[in-house]
Amino acid sequence: QVQLVESGGGLVQTGGSLRLSCEASGRTGGNYAMGWFRRAPGKERVIVAAISWNGGATFYADSLKGRFTISRSNAKKAAYLQMNNLKPEDTAVYYCAFSPRLMATIEGDFASWGQGTQVTVSS
Repeated sequence: QVQLVESGGGLVQTGGSLRLSCEASGRTGGNYAMGWFRRAPGKERVIVAAISWNGGATFYADSLKGRFTISRSNAKKAAYLQMNNLKPEDTAVYYCAFSPRLMATIEGDFASWGQGTQVTVSS
């Protein structure tokens, strides 16, 4: 069982930045992918970004490329999401996710989820 705890969400104005953190604990194993998803009000949860087990590969939703950056620290069992130039449409609950695969981008490939952290971007 893997537990994930997100932090770093909050209220920010349009154009601002936030950095989300996710710390994993439990039986992560040696090599695993991490991802960030979000669920906007009234919408389904969608992938934001993902990173491979060694950080060598990353994936971003097309609409977010250039504004969001995913990274990880295997020593800290942590993943991060740097979000710049935030827009009101980025308002959502952001979820960290763990996959036992070396890389994953499909929601079904992620086995554990955090509780979510709210990001609200005011106009």
